Amino acid sequence: MTSPKIQKDIVSACTQETVKAIINDLDGNYFEILVDESKDISHHEKMSLALLYVDKKGQVNEPFIGLVRVGDTSAKSLKEAILSLLMKHSLSPSKIRGQGYDGASNMQEKINGLKALILQETPSAHCIHYFAHQLQLTLIAVAKKYKEVETFFAIVANVLNVIGVSFKRRDKLRDHQAELLEQLLESGEVQSGKGLNQELGLQRPVTLVGLQAEAFLSKINSFEFVFMLHLMLKDRLQQMRNEGWKSLIEEVSLFCAKHDILVPNMEEFYIPEKSKRRPSSVTYSHHLRVELFYTVIDLQLQEFNSRFDIVSGNLLLGMASLNPANSFANFDKERIMTLAKYYPDEFGELKLQDLSHQLDTFILHMKHGDPRFSDLKEIGDLAKALVEANLVEAYSLVKLTLILPVATATVERAFSSMKYIKDELRSNIGDAFLNDCLVCYFEKEVFANVTNDAIIDHFQSMRTRRVQV
Repeated sequence: MTSPKIQKDIVSACTQETVKAIINDLDGNYFEILVDESKDISHHEKMSLALLYVDKKGQVNEPFIGLVRVGDTSAKSLKEAILSLLMKHSLSPSKIRGQGYDGASNMQEKINGLKALILQETPSAHCIHYFAHQLQLTLIAVAKKYKEVETFFAIVANVLNVIGVSFKRRDKLRDHQAELLEQLLESGEVQSGKGLNQELGLQRPVTLVGLQAEAFLSKINSFEFVFMLHLMLKDRLQQMRNEGWKSLIEEVSLFCAKHDILVPNMEEFYIPEKSKRRPSSVTYSHHLRVELFYTVIDLQLQEFNSRFDIVSGNLLLGMASLNPANSFANFDKERIMTLAKYYPDEFGELKLQDLSHQLDTFILHMKHGDPRFSDLKEIGDLAKALVEANLVEAYSLVKLTLILPVATATVERAFSSMKYIKDELRSNIGDAFLNDCLVCYFEKEVFANVTNDAIIDHFQSMRTRRVQV
């Protein structure tokens, strides 16, 4: 039992039974694949694969099932590795209903990327590249195209650097924020509740170029900085562009008045920051409305349109329409039906009709205060409620939407965990043994529920043994 070969067999048996438990829980259902690639300590290219699925109880699960070595990171090689790993665990590619990757070209390229190759196998395996990352890329693109936005984020980054480098400054900021929050709660200006008023972590400083607090203070105490701050926090851009100028300028002016920040006369000529003596040929009103407000929103809308195609947009709108938050305020039957049509294998003509009737019934349940659908916060809660209500067709669609909101966090964490197993002192670990150790380590909760008898039986069946365990 102390033989390295026997120990590797035992770990392999543990891994196989752990993954088997995951596959049994999946129970032939649809799933999303989450894929990422990186190098290990020995500079070998590795691909990690995780699944995302919804179990019988409506619970979302995201298990890690394997790490494999790939000869290169081309889309073709990654596709072959994915299909091979799925087949190893008796998972059919036809059950893939979502793809999650990072933004690398070998993943996202429209013609020969991994996403496109998987879509050739399974047309309903839609890929909506990591929503939060896409939004971040949109802001980055706008910042690169518009100097005022770039300057705004540069100031914010420098302020975070100055505060974040000192624990004393962080504590002072937290104490001040806590006092301010207490005052706002007492006055009723903000509401308390789960998920509200959370503390946001300060970014760790990358560089510190002296203590420039006074210079930054003068910049952030300007009307234009406050205007950009409020503009960056806005959502529903098209509606904001059409109707939001007046409310935005009023909100910024009130904020500045409250914090003793000078509000310029909108009819006076705008004076650029670089030239305090030479006014420009436009007024402050024109500068803020035309050169900032409309320009920045239009650039953001252009980036959104280029990054989210029609399919992605319809999928996003359908998902938003299923969100139960605020008593299903975003519920839109037409958008939900459009979402269902992107899954022809699951929703043929007859099932679409059944879904339409079920959505009507669902609306009635909601309007009449069915306790099963009250106080739901997110789509995951809705899935569990639909299981209890036995609304089969609606539940099937909700499961598919829960598979869509992709992020590569699990497979990225797998690479982080790999460093604990294969490091500079254990750099000669083989690929199979590394995978087995990583699966058991990463899926420790599933592994803990695997019985010793199952592991012993699997170990005994691997090859002829001189001794029965």
